[in-house]
Amino acid sequence: MKTYFADLHIHIGRTQSYRAVKITAANNLTLDNILIEASRNKGMDIIGIIDCHSPEVLIEIENGIKDGRYEELEDGGVRYEQTTLLLGSEIEINDERCIAPIHTLVFMPSVEKMKQFSNWMSERLKNIHLSSQRIYESGLTLQRKVKELNGLFIPAHIFTPHKGLYGSGVKASLKEVFDPNLIDAVELGLSSDTKMASKISELSRYPFLTNSDAHSLPRIGREYQKIILNEPTFKEFKLALEQREGRYIESNYGLNPLLGKYYLTTCAKCGAQADSQSSQCLICQSKRFTKGVSNRLAELADQKDETKSRPPYIHQVPLSFIPGVGPKTLEKLKNHFGTEMNILHYVSVDELKNVIPEKTAKLIQAAREGKLSLEAGGGGVYGKVTKE
Repeated sequence: MKTYFADLHIHIGRTQSYRAVKITAANNLTLDNILIEASRNKGMDIIGIIDCHSPEVLIEIENGIKDGRYEELEDGGVRYEQTTLLLGSEIEINDERCIAPIHTLVFMPSVEKMKQFSNWMSERLKNIHLSSQRIYESGLTLQRKVKELNGLFIPAHIFTPHKGLYGSGVKASLKEVFDPNLIDAVELGLSSDTKMASKISELSRYPFLTNSDAHSLPRIGREYQKIILNEPTFKEFKLALEQREGRYIESNYGLNPLLGKYYLTTCAKCGAQADSQSSQCLICQSKRFTKGVSNRLAELADQKDETKSRPPYIHQVPLSFIPGVGPKTLEKLKNHFGTEMNILHYVSVDELKNVIPEKTAKLIQAAREGKLSLEAGGGGVYGKVTKE
């Protein structure tokens, strides 16, 4: 068995023909660029691209396989250099059971299965070419179709105020919308962690995933998991979610929730921090608020946290968040030490000091140890690192 790093929520911005896929994603977030960045710069062993249902993306993948640049693996996934691509799709559900739209992730074991899924969805979406589109079908029907195709079903960024399962989609329980038996894992999102999420008893049965939801190349790998597998394939990943045959998630690496965009409740008009019980903003008197994940989880909690029975969740600040690590410094570090995973996990402080200022090296070490001071985010604005 070996250790693999996996980030399973990455968007495509444009296809080779410059057709939009995820409209809000960067234009240079193409299939080839994602694979190059993940393999050569980030050091990600497994990535999930969640726009693979888009017909032009599927064509690019098939062409890459024909050209010999990619290799489709027998046990699922597509290999590029040191990285395995898992074929995924992000879908929005808003059936009669939902209070508000909910985003979900789906992963298919092969190109052929994803093509079948794309064809099925094309009759139920307004635009099959775009990412995160609303499916005109019930969540239960979607779950059953995914399982019919031997895929994985994972609710996405479940606590996010906008389009998260608990953030806005249900009153209190996932059973209001989904069949609990057809869920393989849940994705926490940037503003929560294992300690927070494990206070909800109905989540006790599911693995927790921490992913970047990258809308640009630099954001790839800002959250990820370390997984123990025999090989980086779809089949092995599924076994890890089931904790079978020695495969499992060893640890989750993610932002301290304070750094997420929705940790605090804020005024929806002026962005001022607000108490969750406030009826009116003290600054601008608006009565509209964006409820923070911390407040929403306090409403939902029905047990003490169960972190002892789960993989450790390690609060890790991405290199790009650390004061002093700008693009030039990051490039210098990668030129000396290779990938960002290598820099974050394996390079000693003394080695860092030989390349960058001692102060910056110590900040990277403090980030590894969770010793940085942070200012909480909310209302769509990231938190930030303030000092050591």
